[in-house]
Amino acid sequence: MKPQDFTDRLNKGEFDAILKRLYGSTDAVIEKQKKRYTQAVNSFVKLYPNREDIYVYSAPGRTEIGGNHTDHQHGCVLAAAVNLDVISVTAFHNEGVIRLKSEGYPQDTVQLSDLSAQPEEKGKSSSIIRGIASRFAKIGVKIGGFDAYTTSDVLSGSGLSSSAAFENLIGTIIDKHYNNGAAGAVEIAKIGQYAENEYFGKSSGLMDQMVSSVGGFVFIDFQDTVNPVIESHRFNFEQAGYCICITDTKGSHADLTDDYVSIPVEMKHVAKQFGKEVLRDVDENDFYAAIPKLRSKCTDREILRAAHFFGENKRAKLEAEALEQGDIDKFFALVRSSADSSANLLQNLYSCKKPTEQGIPLAIMMSKRILGDNAAVRVHGGGFAGTVQAFVPLKKAEEYSNSMDELFGEESCYILRIRPVGGIEVTEE
Repeated sequence: MKPQDFTDRLNKGEFDAILKRLYGSTDAVIEKQKKRYTQAVNSFVKLYPNREDIYVYSAPGRTEIGGNHTDHQHGCVLAAAVNLDVISVTAFHNEGVIRLKSEGYPQDTVQLSDLSAQPEEKGKSSSIIRGIASRFAKIGVKIGGFDAYTTSDVLSGSGLSSSAAFENLIGTIIDKHYNNGAAGAVEIAKIGQYAENEYFGKSSGLMDQMVSSVGGFVFIDFQDTVNPVIESHRFNFEQAGYCICITDTKGSHADLTDDYVSIPVEMKHVAKQFGKEVLRDVDENDFYAAIPKLRSKCTDREILRAAHFFGENKRAKLEAEALEQGDIDKFFALVRSSADSSANLLQNLYSCKKPTEQGIPLAIMMSKRILGDNAAVRVHGGGFAGTVQAFVPLKKAEEYSNSMDELFGEESCYILRIRPVGGIEVTEE
């Protein structure tokens, strides 16, 4: 489609159906997205004026609902795609190169003649592009190349996994155009994880990529990490009278790598006492029976974190079942139990290295003050610094958001809705 044709049809309302599905149905939301897409197309045309036909793609961020620090132990998680996304205006060609300009960043250029990992690209978005292209090439997909302009409202550091959204976007572009969609959502997620682990240089589980790729509420059992069990669930929080709010407490993630790494390391140390690599392979009853003896080989914190895993792993499944049954009260009770476990057993609400910086506990305390002591509010994601998640009555959403923004700064609080689809091409159908 010609760029001008796309924007004309967009502003005539021909894409309204898909925009409502992705972002919500209010006039203000739709108009905001039309402006955003129009600006993206115009920016693309300025960068690549000789490209005549464009395709537009979208991939969402995600929010963790249940299963805090369980995936790296081959456990269960419950998460959902959200209405914040990264979009790409794309034109394909046969020049053997991918050029991608993300708003606010320099252009990435990846020559498809060399898809081996480049040490100097570690930690850069170009490594993700190269790694994904490499994986597709290994399964026999011939990629000609493309030019792309992307813009994202999944802000980096927001705890909503901007990296997984970007990976899913690149995978979706290549799969849809060069592979007739044959890989599909699950394989695209695995390809994204491969690129992040092997090319970008970051060890990560598969949860973020899988949720962004599949869309909607997703329960994932990682007992078999090669072929995880994936269940899609449908629950409409808005119809139940609630929204999900994520608040960025603006804590610095600098120097927290050791804190994040310590959790899987300590959990695996406990598992090792039973001759296993991960806690998922340890019998829970055997673990509790062995605690007196474990104290001679493991620290108390290691034992507490292992106990968190066993409880949290079961809760993720129970939360998915509660949503499937429409039992919102049971779901909220499980969320509160998860919050207590993260605070008291997992201990990832703040760093021991920075004991005076406690933005997450502060946000939880203030959330309960605004919403009531029975508020369903918990640490979100890795913890130590970053975000909290609250399930807020719609009638209190504005008050809650304003209060969090006053506390942590403008645009700290995101009022989210669940997005029912993962990575897609944006069309009028």
